[in-house]
Amino acid sequence: MLAEASPPHSVLEWLFDLTLLTIIVFGGGFLLIKTVRRSDDGALLIFKLVLTVVIVALMIIFIGPAMRTGGLSAAFVGLPGTVIGGLVLAIAWRKNLANLVANPIGNLYDGGTAEYEARPVYSNAIGLRKRGYPREALILARKELERFPNDIEGQMLVADILAENLNDLEGAAITIQRFCNQEGHTDRNIAYAYNTLADYYLKLRQDRDTAREALQQIIDRFPESEVAMLAAQRIGTLAKTEHLSNVQDRKKFTVTEGVANVGLIDPSHYQAPAGPDLKKEAAELVNHLQEHPLDADAREKLAVIYADHYNRMDLATDQFEQLITCPNQPQKRVVGWINRFADLQIRHGENYETVRATLQRILDLYPDAPPAEVAAHRITLLKLELKGKEKVADVKMGTYEQDVGLKLKGKSSLS
Repeated sequence: MLAEASPPHSVLEWLFDLTLLTIIVFGGGFLLIKTVRRSDDGALLIFKLVLTVVIVALMIIFIGPAMRTGGLSAAFVGLPGTVIGGLVLAIAWRKNLANLVANPIGNLYDGGTAEYEARPVYSNAIGLRKRGYPREALILARKELERFPNDIEGQMLVADILAENLNDLEGAAITIQRFCNQEGHTDRNIAYAYNTLADYYLKLRQDRDTAREALQQIIDRFPESEVAMLAAQRIGTLAKTEHLSNVQDRKKFTVTEGVANVGLIDPSHYQAPAGPDLKKEAAELVNHLQEHPLDADAREKLAVIYADHYNRMDLATDQFEQLITCPNQPQKRVVGWINRFADLQIRHGENYETVRATLQRILDLYPDAPPAEVAAHRITLLKLELKGKEKVADVKMGTYEQDVGLKLKGKSSLS
């Protein structure tokens, strides 16, 4: 039986050459598109790439068979053709090859060919403002904003110059409101802008109501969020009049004449200075929290008074529990409250298991966060911490049932 005839050797060679040529054409085309986009002289680069494809194709079609045949064809056709084609390609690509070697070294000093991202520059405006030229600084800042109209730094700089240097609070408010109405800003940046506007009203005009309105916009725009919770807590602190005391309206104190020859008086006759009226302060905090239950600082202060002054850890625990379980609180604040509650428990003689359970809440709430590692380390050293603070507990007398009246009535929850 005769063996099946194989195709001529020349046909296989032509198929191989055609496949190789196809790969080169498509690969070169892809490389052409990618390279031209990054090149400074696209036309010249296209010419080089087309020339390269043509030369390589000619070498494959005409020189390839001669080199495979060998003999005189390889000596007089293949070898000279290869040398000429390689020389033409070397001349065409000499600069590119040199850059291929030199660019990695030059990039270490000049940053290479990476595209520069244009950014606004406010150093000149800030410098003029510091030297006492706020109007000139305002002009420069606004020129930069013409190029970068959504830049937060420039818009807040303009608002700051208007409010702080030019006493134009209305203009600052318009600038901040325009920024907050722009698309693409994060909730934190918008909350920062409204908080800054509230600062202006409090600092420059002692206008608590308008400052509260600025903070309320955060709550209206981002309800049930962390920034809304922080804004609500700050609104609660605005109710405290001591934050708004003006320099001109501060209470004047009269200094009475001291005792003569104080060094000759028996120390037993010295009158100890009067301490703060914690009972009155606790009652004021209770009333304040009735109206502003989200004021976390006031609630924490009330918890400490319950524990340290009244020796009522149950009431203190209730206050800290409301702080810790309140939704939308920042992680940093929750971790801080848990640690301060643990400190309070240690100070008042709670046992190891109770304090450990308190610190364990950090690991349960934020198992993968850095505070969890810190809490775990503190738990391992907790017995030593408790032993170092062991002391005879002072027995406090006079904690009567009327102290229970300091508990918050009605709506006391932070949630």
